[in-house]
Amino acid sequence: MHEMSLCEGILQVLENSAEAQGFQRVKSVWLEIGQLAGVEQSALEFSFDVVTRGTLAENAALNIINIPADAWCLPCAKAVEIHQRFDPCPDCGSHQLQVQGGDEMRIKELEVE
Repeated sequence: MHEMSLCEGILQVLENSAEAQGFQRVKSVWLEIGQLAGVEQSALEFSFDVVTRGTLAENAALNIINIPADAWCLPCAKAVEIHQRFDPCPDCGSHQLQVQGGDEMRIKELEVE
């Protein structure tokens, strides 16, 4: 379950930010997660609760913003939405697609005190 190590990385970012910016507690975290990131949302939520126990982010709300995946279709010369890697273009059926977004995971916003 790689979601546990992802949450450990998130906690490290939160601790580093707290040290740099001087906050004591994290109340909410907003994560942007791309559709192609390979993250199981329920496992991430469970892992976040476990990893943050006894830390500055204990009981923090985890808000997930799902980011759709998009790719550039070479034959159509336009951006199209895809649902998984190696999907064909929904317009022309070509597999000549270059993924442009939807594989990211980043902390978008924090609510702290």
